[in-house]
Amino acid sequence: MLFNSMGFLLFFPVVTLIYLILPRKVRYLWLLAASYYFYMCWKAKGALLIFFSTAVTYAGGLLMGYVDGRDWTADRRQKRKKQVVAGCFILNLGVLFYFKYTGFFLDSLRTLLGAFHIPAEIPVVQVVLPVGISFYTFQALSYTMDVYRGEIYAEKNFFRYALFVSFFPQLVAGPIERSKNLLKQLAHPAPFAFGQARDGFLLMLWGFFLKVVLADRIALFVDYVYGDYMGHGGWYLIVATVLFAFQIYCDFYGYSVIAMGAAKILGIRLMENFSAPYLARSVGEFWRRWHISLTSWFKDYLYIPLGGSRKGTARKYGNKLIVFLVSGLWHGAEASFVVWGGINGLYQIIGEAVKPFRDKAVALLGLRRDTLGHKLAQAIGTFLLVDFSWIFFRAGSLKEGLAILRQMVTVKNPWILFDGSLYTCRLDERNFRLMLLCLGVLLFADICKYKGIQIRQVIAAQDLWARCLFIVFAVCFILTTGIWGPGYDAANFIYFQF
Repeated sequence: MLFNSMGFLLFFPVVTLIYLILPRKVRYLWLLAASYYFYMCWKAKGALLIFFSTAVTYAGGLLMGYVDGRDWTADRRQKRKKQVVAGCFILNLGVLFYFKYTGFFLDSLRTLLGAFHIPAEIPVVQVVLPVGISFYTFQALSYTMDVYRGEIYAEKNFFRYALFVSFFPQLVAGPIERSKNLLKQLAHPAPFAFGQARDGFLLMLWGFFLKVVLADRIALFVDYVYGDYMGHGGWYLIVATVLFAFQIYCDFYGYSVIAMGAAKILGIRLMENFSAPYLARSVGEFWRRWHISLTSWFKDYLYIPLGGSRKGTARKYGNKLIVFLVSGLWHGAEASFVVWGGINGLYQIIGEAVKPFRDKAVALLGLRRDTLGHKLAQAIGTFLLVDFSWIFFRAGSLKEGLAILRQMVTVKNPWILFDGSLYTCRLDERNFRLMLLCLGVLLFADICKYKGIQIRQVIAAQDLWARCLFIVFAVCFILTTGIWGPGYDAANFIYFQF
């Protein structure tokens, strides 16, 4: 069930109404049933995988709680708990590997053996990837690690823990919540608050604007150009690549904001997943603002256990590169994703390595880093670096990504920026101008966010008639300008494939 579908617009109000009517002590059971129904609308059998991951990590938490209560030596308890954690990770990541990476592994093995002229009959396997498997698997494993570290109690109520893993607003595309935040809120549900519900509704409106007005409108242009990159080289691809940066941002940010808004109406606060990333002044800052829940997951559960920055500069750089390569593989079983991750890892390593030289150059030239011009140059430079890496993320394969780069460089057609040719790529002039206008709205909102200004608070501070007028205008604008597809078919969210 997609957020931008008629089904969800009926499902969510019914779930919320019944949730508020029920006694607070049993509300989590209703949310659990609603969450499984929400997921089973895609494929009913997929719920078995969520149940498996839930059961394994729930049992792992109880086993670690049992071990902590035993009168054993500290070393023995630690050893047994590590064994439990290892078992949970092996079982969960084994399922994830089978469904997400089996085809990639066999294709890579086939290519490797072929390079050495080794005859082998390796079958072609097509495994259907369950929606959101990477997200709920990582969320369940974070609970296992938090219990192991003593940062959260071992949840004894299976149904409450099952809701933590399957909570429908953030089930299929995040944010990847931590047990310290979400599980505790489910154990102690907050009473209904009109102010929180109003705030959540405004968040959902903003998310729908980002998705159906901006992301899906941009997708028409990007999909058309990338779908025929041999016939649309040069500046067509350059414009499409710049626009894809905003498409994926609005698509994923839109989902996260709708999830946050829906949860807030139910009295639950989800973590912020994006914080004006394209205003970042370095690639390192960009990754502190983009997909925050995943970035922090890798930092806490992979980068730090690998040694972080505690074991020397070379080891630190190696750890960062490993994290970004794994992050690329997490996004998809394709070499292009690994290259995308590797590029972003190298950006940060090179950026840190040359920082002393940059500092000397700034001092030598007498530049001031606190000026608007310097900050703007840094933000534009960061955007261009990140946008270059998006080419490999968007391309269907590494070979296709390299071909797209060649088409960008070899085809010279700057006149298309001025002669109206861009309006022939599935977005006519009116829709193209509307897209640019909406991108201006996004830029304004992100600048406000970057400066700590909460637009929702500004709206909430207005008179009742002004708030109502704004909401009516926003709803009408989204309904009339959104890209709903033929027959009002909802467009999928990009990150559902991960």
